[in-house]
Amino acid sequence: MKIKLKHIIFLIMIASFASIFYGLSLDEDHPEAQKYIGGGTVGLFLVAMPLFLWKESQGKNMKDYMLTKENIKKMQEKEHKKSKNQ
Repeated sequence: MKIKLKHIIFLIMIASFASIFYGLSLDEDHPEAQKYIGGGTVGLFLVAMPLFLWKESQGKNMKDYMLTKENIKKMQEKEHKKSKNQ
């Protein structure tokens, strides 16, 4: 069985959420509670999210998502055609 990147990202997410919830379930006075919550947050936002964004953006052209004059004209043409059809 081949392990894919989406499975690794999912495991990191589950581990991060588990760490956060474990840290929240400990008493406020427990010295390790803040470390579990912080570690889970770092796992989510500095590991899992960049991996997910990198995986999803592979093979996509960033020019298609930027507001250039060409893209603005295309959007205006689509809006104009849509208003005529309605």
